[in-house]
Amino acid sequence: MQRRSLPLSALRAFEAAARLGSFKAAAQELAVTPTAVSHQIRALEAQTELVLFDRQVRKVSLTEAGAQLYPVLRDGFDAFEATLTRLAQQRTRTQVSISATNAFTVKWLVPRMADFRRLHPDMDLQLQASDDLVDLRSTAVDIAIRYGRGPYPGLVTQPLFTDRFAPVANPRLGVTSPKDLARVPLIRFDWKRPKPENPTWERWFTIAQRPLPRQASQLRFSDEGHAIQAAVAGHGIALVSLALIADELEAGHLVQPFGPVIDGHTYHLAMHAGRPASAAVQAVAKWLRTQAAQRGLETHAQ
Repeated sequence: MQRRSLPLSALRAFEAAARLGSFKAAAQELAVTPTAVSHQIRALEAQTELVLFDRQVRKVSLTEAGAQLYPVLRDGFDAFEATLTRLAQQRTRTQVSISATNAFTVKWLVPRMADFRRLHPDMDLQLQASDDLVDLRSTAVDIAIRYGRGPYPGLVTQPLFTDRFAPVANPRLGVTSPKDLARVPLIRFDWKRPKPENPTWERWFTIAQRPLPRQASQLRFSDEGHAIQAAVAGHGIALVSLALIADELEAGHLVQPFGPVIDGHTYHLAMHAGRPASAAVQAVAKWLRTQAAQRGLETHAQ
């Protein structure tokens, strides 16, 4: 029997009658008459040339052929029901998407997901990590975390916090003063958009009024998150965002042995100006602002 000729209504009637042991009970479940169930099953028996039920006065029982067919249909219909139920639940759950840089997503957003699920168990966050700017006008992204000074035309923005950078290292390196920078590798990462105001090692040494040690070896990465991991592993000293390494500092995996601490750019919460924010999007925006404030990252005056 080919798939396109399968008598689905008859198979459904057979599965119900086999499971309930009664044509009458099957008819009640399927909201049809017992006669209709009987006709469906007889049509199935005629098409398959098999006797599927032993019919008695007050009950029916499966034949050997019926007993082989029943569990296959039962498992199949159970799988249909479970999958459709799961899909319906997914459709009814509220989802809010956030776009942010790779480092911010991994080091700041992901560690806070447990708190979000605790506060909003009926809502899902979709995190889109990319160092490329996402156009909120042509995507389904609800909230973007912009890193810079702005302005951001076409977007409604709110500052979350101003980033601050300082030298940090694994305590095993024994770095205690700026003099140690001559013997410990400097860990760098590439800024996607080079600007004079970026918190680079060159800017740090200028503010610290110290010469850049030419003899020091260096490690360079394309991503700030990789630079942070290299510092945690003890490969050198890194000039990275204190906001992104708050957990590592608290756990003692990294230490900030000296200053100065220099300002980076500001993280902004951004939404499309022409798209009204739903209640769910507003709730996520409020949660992001609360998370920033709880860690003492209130916005510095610009």
